[in-house]
Amino acid sequence: MTLAQVITRLRPATVRSRVTIAAGLALTAAVTLGLVGMYLLQKDSAQRTVQSQVRTYATQIQQSASADGTFPNPLPASTLDPAAEAQVLTADGRVLAATRTLATLPAVYDLPPRSTSPVRHKAADGVVPGEVTVYGAHVTVGGQPVSVVTLTPTSLLSQVNETFARLLIIGLPALLLLACTTVWLVAGRALRPVEQIRRAVTDITDLSATDLTQRVPEPGTDDEVGHLAQTMNAMLARLEDSSSRQRRFVGDASHELRSPLTAIRTGLEVGLAHPDRAPWPDIARRAVKQATRLETLINDLLLLARTDAGKAAARRGRVELAPLLAELTETTAPADVAVSVEAPPGLAVTGDSADLSRLFRNIIDNAVRHAHTTVRITASPNAAGSTANGLVRITIADDGPGIPAEDRDRVFDRFVRLDASREQVSGSTGLGLAIVREIAIAHQGTVSIGAAVEGGALVTVTLHAAGDAIS
Repeated sequence: MTLAQVITRLRPATVRSRVTIAAGLALTAAVTLGLVGMYLLQKDSAQRTVQSQVRTYATQIQQSASADGTFPNPLPASTLDPAAEAQVLTADGRVLAATRTLATLPAVYDLPPRSTSPVRHKAADGVVPGEVTVYGAHVTVGGQPVSVVTLTPTSLLSQVNETFARLLIIGLPALLLLACTTVWLVAGRALRPVEQIRRAVTDITDLSATDLTQRVPEPGTDDEVGHLAQTMNAMLARLEDSSSRQRRFVGDASHELRSPLTAIRTGLEVGLAHPDRAPWPDIARRAVKQATRLETLINDLLLLARTDAGKAAARRGRVELAPLLAELTETTAPADVAVSVEAPPGLAVTGDSADLSRLFRNIIDNAVRHAHTTVRITASPNAAGSTANGLVRITIADDGPGIPAEDRDRVFDRFVRLDASREQVSGSTGLGLAIVREIAIAHQGTVSIGAAVEGGALVTVTLHAAGDAIS
């Protein structure tokens, strides 16, 4: 087993546990660093206090000498530290005076000439503690050079050490336990809505794929968990809508595919029932017509599947509008409908030429099918007459019956026919405008329907001008 696998196995399984452990470790490190810092500060302060006290005591002893250089014996006690002791030594190390505890002892510390660091003697053993703060000074009193040595046990430093040890051994674990308990409870309360969301999603997953009406509970808070619940519900709503549209699309597609197949099968069965009297040329022509309709429907479905998969407008480039629209009108316009094109030379958009050709062909076919006498196609940069904003506007207007305002959005849905009987006769699949909308969206453009001045429908397509980057 590798180290990574061992770490993975030892890793706590829940977010709550990981948050608690991480917070506990972070708090432990922070408190420990704080205690160490406080300990160092207090220790330094205590050391400076003790050193100041023994220096002050040395000054006090120096001032206690008479004018002829005689010191009181025993020496007076320190006014700052009752535990402090002192000795006054001659140049050859003899004791001139000492405090009451050291009065009968030889020099416990000696101060070498030109030194400020007293040296401990054997006489100090058993009388002077091992841990003391010592100060020594060479002074001249009454014309006689002497050394003043003051010392005190480091009880203040010991108190600091004991206090720090108690905090470290007792206070830190208690604080850590309290902090971890608090974090555990707070994390559990904060993650409770997440667990409810998880259970709801699990229930939704266990349900039938056709039932996407369930929603996760929203905690009603304006925080990350609340936003997560709102996002999950929005996603479920989109999935429900997508599933519903997919079911409708599959049902409509099945119906549309069944109609030409049924017509072909019926004609062939009738012919086979009476092979000697059947009008085979007529049966073949009707079969070819239905097969052509079937092929068109399949191609439309494949194109919509490609747009649904995000593969439309895959080959983007510069597409000149004037030659594209002119070519489409030449191959589309019947003799009884006049189709005019107004497009400035050089006006171009960015996109896939094949997809854009299909977009405009579907719109023009629809306009010519419903127009009485006229179809007018206009392409312009924009209302200001320039492509400064990166958009190009193309309109297709006809003088037909038009489209009612309440149906102008619905006609872009799949398999929608406003005049079903006429559309079936014309061979329309009901997917033309749906394909138009999907191609426009794939090019990050827009398409809309309004009323033309000629009285018919006005289809407006907005696309990005050539050179304007689209992602």
